[in-house]
Amino acid sequence: MKLWMGNIAPETSEEELRALLEKYGAPAVISVERVTEESSSRPAAIVDVAAATEQMQKLTQRLNGMYWKGRSLTVQTLMR
Repeated sequence: MKLWMGNIAPETSEEELRALLEKYGAPAVISVERVTEESSSRPAAIVDVAAATEQMQKLTQRLNGMYWKGRSLTVQTLMR
């Protein structure tokens, strides 16, 4: 399944996103795709995670609105 992660800090690396997701229960991050330029005021990424629907719901609830690296994250589950 995929997550939309918006309002991430511009300097955030792919490795930092992976570490955050793993810390909060994502079993395996398959890929991270930046969907906005780093110069954008609200950078975003689509993250493909190997997780069941229930795990994704819990992960989304934990991360959405979380204050991380000076920003409040916007996290949503994307349906395939």
